[in-house]
Amino acid sequence: MQRRRLKQTTSLEDRLAAEAKRLREAAESLPPGIERDHAIRKARQAETGSHINDWLRSPGLRPPSER
Repeated sequence: MQRRRLKQTTSLEDRLAAEAKRLREAAESLPPGIERDHAIRKARQAETGSHINDWLRSPGLRPPSER
């Protein structure tokens, strides 16, 4: 079996930002409760993932020194 390859047309940051925005908008339309909390949590996770990816790609980041 061969894996299906997919070339991404947008960056990871853009996809995560779009997903976070979509989830926040969906959460606004939901009444207070578990589903709304889950949507907000997923949006926060997408935003955190975007921030982590920005940090990992920053030029100031260096690998740990070997001892």
